[in-house]
Amino acid sequence: MPRGTSFRWVILALVCFIYMLVAADRANLGVALPAMKAEFHISNAEAGLFATLMFICFAASQIPSSILVRRFEPRYLMALGLVVAAIASYMIGTSVGPSDVKIYRSLLGIAEAMISVCSMTAINQWFSVRERGTATGFYWGASKLGPVLCPPLAVVIMQAFGWRGIFQIFAVPVLGAAIVWYLFMRSRPEDSRFVSAAELALIRDPQVHKEVRPGKHKQRSQVPAWLDRVIRLKRVPLIDTFGGVFRSWNLIGNTFATVFMIGIFNVFLAWIPSYLLNAKHFALGTAGLLSSTLFAGAVAGNFAGGWISDSLLGLRRKPLMMFGALFTAAAIICLIYSPPSVTFTGALLLFAGFAVGLGYPHFTTYPMSLTTREIYPIAYGICSTGAALGAACFPFIAGVILDSSSWDHVFVFLSLSSLICLAFLATIAEPVVSEE
Repeated sequence: MPRGTSFRWVILALVCFIYMLVAADRANLGVALPAMKAEFHISNAEAGLFATLMFICFAASQIPSSILVRRFEPRYLMALGLVVAAIASYMIGTSVGPSDVKIYRSLLGIAEAMISVCSMTAINQWFSVRERGTATGFYWGASKLGPVLCPPLAVVIMQAFGWRGIFQIFAVPVLGAAIVWYLFMRSRPEDSRFVSAAELALIRDPQVHKEVRPGKHKQRSQVPAWLDRVIRLKRVPLIDTFGGVFRSWNLIGNTFATVFMIGIFNVFLAWIPSYLLNAKHFALGTAGLLSSTLFAGAVAGNFAGGWISDSLLGLRRKPLMMFGALFTAAAIICLIYSPPSVTFTGALLLFAGFAVGLGYPHFTTYPMSLTTREIYPIAYGICSTGAALGAACFPFIAGVILDSSSWDHVFVFLSLSSLICLAFLATIAEPVVSEE
């Protein structure tokens, strides 16, 4: 490997920090939700709308954001999105009723759509094909660090300043991230004065891609033939047109699978603190710490999944996506029968998070192997639209189920959703990575 700078990893660290802050807002809602319900005198279903409306706007803004990112530089659009997100988060803390919360959460969804598309476009531009799985794993792992670190901190803030202080205090670092991003980020590595010729060659040189194609004997020797048959490994032409994205069942099927997997995870984000408080009857501080174990498992799963896919599976993405869906269903069923033990509940939540985390990054890495760099923002926009729809609908559905039934029925719904995700994954092909 040629020697040179490693500035792409600095960019990745910045992208990870930004999305950690974005994800922290979603976890903070779960901590604040019981207090918001008590103050505004609302039902579980209406409380679920706080998360649902944000993700509806997030979904509706994905494709428009991806079109804007193709036309304008992510450097400017990301900075704009972060400023709007900081304002929206702060204004949630000024709400005098549930209608205000819904308005500001909707604005937050629009801003986060732009942030999400800019983040993944940056990873696709700044990393070679053999590093994208690892980079994406770190990215999604960092997004889980928000839910790992923030619930205990949010509890402390809420005890000192009330639930409003959570959203207002967390708006400050988001605004700071916008300034840092604008000063140091460039949309392409070719435009950055911190990138050496050696590093640029490592990112762009087609010969690097040829060396790591799964079709090569060295890569095939690491993966048993039966696994390639299960995941349907085949050569697929790169999609290089706008219309081709919408005609690809591989992309559409991946989007449907994403709806269910991301929906499951966002039920965890929105409702796990309430589950621990109301169903398991743990104290507030204990519930905050146990919520962190779920997301700690997801962080570990994201990091491990990205590295395993790049280093051990020859850039194959589907094996961990399918494995994660199957074991997520098993972990959720176990929650139904778990005793009210802090230790056992924590271990089970840790395993559930790890199972989800293993395949989670690859729902967005998978389209990178199907499209050119120029078309990827559109493919990601479609995939992320599915993710946002799942994130919007599933917390609301969970609230409706809770209003009429119990947590056991919520977990049955989530486990079935995980199996449906697995069924969609079985219909799509695993593309042999082509040189660009």
